[in-house]
Amino acid sequence: MGMPGTTELIIILVVVLLLFGGKKIPELAKGLGQGIKNFKKSVKDDEPEVAETDTSKKVEKSTNSDSVDAPKDTTKQA
Repeated sequence: MGMPGTTELIIILVVVLLLFGGKKIPELAKGLGQGIKNFKKSVKDDEPEVAETDTSKKVEKSTNSDSVDAPKDTTKQA
Protein backbone atom coordinates (compact mmCIF):
# COMPACT_ATOMS: atom_id res chain seq x y z
CA MET A 1 0.00 0.00 0.00
CA GLY A 2 1.48 3.26 -1.07
CA MET A 3 0.26 6.80 -1.30
CA PRO A 4 -3.36 7.29 -2.36
CA GLY A 5 -3.84 8.17 -6.00
CA THR A 6 -5.63 11.16 -7.47
CA THR A 7 -9.02 9.46 -7.49
CA GLU A 8 -8.75 8.48 -3.83
CA LEU A 9 -7.72 12.01 -2.83
CA ILE A 10 -10.70 13.52 -4.66
CA ILE A 11 -13.08 11.09 -2.94
CA ILE A 12 -11.58 11.93 0.47
CA LEU A 13 -11.90 15.68 -0.18
CA VAL A 14 -15.55 15.31 -1.25
CA VAL A 15 -16.37 13.31 1.89
CA VAL A 16 -14.66 15.90 4.11
CA LEU A 17 -16.56 18.69 2.33
CA LEU A 18 -19.84 16.89 2.86
CA LEU A 19 -19.13 16.19 6.54
CA PHE A 20 -17.91 19.61 7.61
CA GLY A 21 -19.39 21.97 5.03
CA GLY A 22 -17.73 24.72 3.04
CA LYS A 23 -17.69 27.33 5.81
CA LYS A 24 -16.25 25.13 8.54
CA ILE A 25 -13.19 23.85 6.62
CA PRO A 26 -11.32 27.22 6.52
CA GLU A 27 -11.94 27.65 10.26
CA LEU A 28 -10.54 24.19 10.95
CA ALA A 29 -7.49 24.86 8.77
CA LYS A 30 -6.87 28.19 10.51
CA GLY A 31 -7.08 26.59 13.95
CA LEU A 32 -4.72 23.81 12.88
CA GLY A 33 -2.23 26.33 11.51
CA GLN A 34 -2.28 28.37 14.72
CA GLY A 35 -1.80 25.24 16.77
CA ILE A 36 1.25 24.21 14.76
CA LYS A 37 2.65 27.75 14.98
CA ASN A 38 2.25 27.82 18.78
CA PHE A 39 3.84 24.38 19.11
CA LYS A 40 6.88 25.38 17.05
CA LYS A 41 7.24 28.60 19.06
CA SER A 42 7.12 26.67 22.34
CA VAL A 43 9.72 24.18 21.16
CA LYS A 44 11.98 26.99 19.95
CA ASP A 45 11.63 28.88 23.26
CA ASP A 46 12.49 25.78 25.33
CA GLU A 47 15.67 24.82 23.47
CA PRO A 48 17.96 27.68 24.68
CA GLU A 49 16.99 27.09 28.32
CA VAL A 50 18.05 23.45 28.08
CA ALA A 51 21.39 24.41 26.50
CA GLU A 52 22.08 27.03 29.18
CA THR A 53 21.43 24.65 32.06
CA ASP A 54 23.67 21.97 30.51
CA THR A 55 26.50 24.47 30.15
CA SER A 56 26.17 25.75 33.71
CA LYS A 57 26.25 22.20 35.08
CA LYS A 58 29.44 21.46 33.15
CA VAL A 59 31.09 24.61 34.51
CA GLU A 60 30.11 23.73 38.08
CA LYS A 61 31.43 20.19 37.73
CA SER A 62 34.74 21.33 36.27
CA THR A 63 35.36 23.92 39.00
CA ASN A 64 34.41 21.48 41.76
CA SER A 65 36.54 18.68 40.40
CA ASP A 66 39.56 20.98 39.96
CA SER A 67 39.52 22.06 43.59
CA VAL A 68 38.90 18.57 44.97
CA ASP A 69 41.30 16.66 42.73
CA ALA A 70 44.19 19.13 42.91
CA PRO A 71 46.94 17.93 45.26
CA LYS A 72 47.92 20.28 48.04
CA ASP A 73 51.47 21.54 48.09
CA THR A 74 52.78 20.62 51.53
CA THR A 75 56.45 21.41 50.88
CA LYS A 76 57.77 24.72 52.11
CA GLN A 77 59.72 26.86 49.74
CA ALA A 78 62.57 29.04 51.04
